[in-house]
Amino acid sequence: MIKNSILLILPATDFNEQEYLVISNTLERSNIKIFIASNSNSLCTGSDGLKVKNDIQLYNIHESNFGGIIIIGGKGTRNYWDNQKLHNILQQFNKNRKPIGAICSAPVMLVKAGLINDCATCYPDDKIELEREGIEYKNTPVYQNKNIITAQNPASAQEFAKVFLYELAKRNK
Repeated sequence: MIKNSILLILPATDFNEQEYLVISNTLERSNIKIFIASNSNSLCTGSDGLKVKNDIQLYNIHESNFGGIIIIGGKGTRNYWDNQKLHNILQQFNKNRKPIGAICSAPVMLVKAGLINDCATCYPDDKIELEREGIEYKNTPVYQNKNIITAQNPASAQEFAKVFLYELAKRNK
């Protein structure tokens, strides 16, 4: 069960709804169980008003319960860039070589958590944040380095989800 359980991190407000819907639907069609985590006390609200109930508070996340983690982007994700609790969770997933995915503005968080030290892609407007941290920006829809997968924007969500699923399957063999 754990191998087929993925943690999706959503900001409490202003998450990218298209990324969330494409990625969650792709995972569910592949029989992956999704758990939504957030610092919201009730509902997460997307940038266009979509409401999503979170299953888990950030402080209740235990990496051992999940096969991988994905951080959905959107401007609300920037509120998590320096969240030390989330950095610690991501470091645990990385320590155990589980797939870690971040799309849109979320790859910046992986850099700040110390998980990326060479190259990544992200939303083009956040490119300067990567470069400020000494990371080479890759102008490609999806970029993978070992267990870490980064993606640019909603248009790359489908490819990102497929790469993540492939990485999850490879590690679950």
